[in-house]
Amino acid sequence: MCNILQMDPPEEKRKISREILEALPEWFGISEARENYIQESAGQLFFCAKHEGKIIGFLCLKETGKATVELAVMGVLKEFHRQGVGRALVQTAKSCAADAGYSFLQVKTVQMGRYPEYDATNRFYLDVGFEEFEVFPTLWNEWNPCQIYVMSLKK
Repeated sequence: MCNILQMDPPEEKRKISREILEALPEWFGISEARENYIQESAGQLFFCAKHEGKIIGFLCLKETGKATVELAVMGVLKEFHRQGVGRALVQTAKSCAADAGYSFLQVKTVQMGRYPEYDATNRFYLDVGFEEFEVFPTLWNEWNPCQIYVMSLKK
């Protein structure tokens, strides 16, 4: 269905993340937050999904501790949702993080039950092997409680 590639040039990372995130306003509609993701992507481990020569999704990882890497941002064009693209991106990122010696992969999202789009995101993370870790009710703000999921990378 798609090929997963690691991308290195910072400008290319920003370009890809901008194109994908701007196409997903339901999840990345807050322009300040979206711009932060785009700018930070340039310095992160970056994977993109290609289908028939077109980039259709990406995922960034960032180190958050000696043993932990975070899925910092991920986006897949809507017309490719539920076709295995996100799963392939997560699997590649998981393998890369494990090979680099990390023990855990974490991700933050809005707590289940707040918005339908984020409920789908939560179900996706659970389906690919993440487990609920903790909810921080006011980390972002009271309307968007932060759910943290974790996954062990130990083989």
